[in-house]
Amino acid sequence: MSTVAYEIVDVFTDRPFAGNPLAVVYGAQHLGTDQMQAMAREFNLSETAFVLPATTAEAGYRLRIFTPELELPFAGHPSVGSAVTSMRRGLFGPGRVVQECGAGLLPIEVTENGHGTLTGGKPRLGATFAPGAVLAAVGLTAEDHAGPAAPRAAGCGLDWVFLPVRREALAKARANAAAAELTGVSDFSVFAWSPGNREAYARVFVAGSAVDEDPATGSAALGLGVWLVDAGWLPGEGTSSYRVHQGIEMRRPSLLDCTVTAVGGAAVTATVAGSVYPVAEGRIAVPPFIG
Repeated sequence: MSTVAYEIVDVFTDRPFAGNPLAVVYGAQHLGTDQMQAMAREFNLSETAFVLPATTAEAGYRLRIFTPELELPFAGHPSVGSAVTSMRRGLFGPGRVVQECGAGLLPIEVTENGHGTLTGGKPRLGATFAPGAVLAAVGLTAEDHAGPAAPRAAGCGLDWVFLPVRREALAKARANAAAAELTGVSDFSVFAWSPGNREAYARVFVAGSAVDEDPATGSAALGLGVWLVDAGWLPGEGTSSYRVHQGIEMRRPSLLDCTVTAVGGAAVTATVAGSVYPVAEGRIAVPPFIG
């Protein structure tokens, strides 16, 4: 039986069994999309990443990222986790590496001690939403909203709808797939913001998916910076640092250190950084070709 190598690593944590678990698969360049998707369903983690040869001289490698249901153009914890794991396995040395993915060419700085800093794609802002609809999608009510800023989509390669809430509301948040369907959105970041120390406590939901809550979400942490600048909660000029705590309610505490750079009141770039801890490795059987 044909097999390929994999590692399981915990991302955005400095210890095992915290952060967000990720499967990183190597030697899969001969596999088809359906085979990769089948492996992602087998791992049944929020994402499985496949490290492949780059198709451009500008990149050090190419990354394909799958949830149990579908392929994503980009995601934060697979990008950081795969870069650090690949450095540790000797694919390249510490320093700057460029990742090729569906969101383009993204630089990542990796260190010898297992830390990675990802620069996201071009910041963008999307639609705004009525607070009531988004609150219902995550099982909350009007008194939980920490306005006056309205929920709005934002991202740096992958968009999320950001909803500011009171800190005490986070513990009771739950993904409600039926209510989320009414909004036409399934991806939500619910967060409580502390302006004094520029820290957010967040929960991130993908309503209706096999893994409907994420303990650490790099793409949402990047998008949060874009949202915070747009809302006026972070400065509209210069570079601001902020920190995201996530996964507390899931008993997988995670820490994401971020920056956002703004010009003229709009975000122009954002970074997210954290540590990666290896927890398992092995080989997985190659599924039959389906496509």
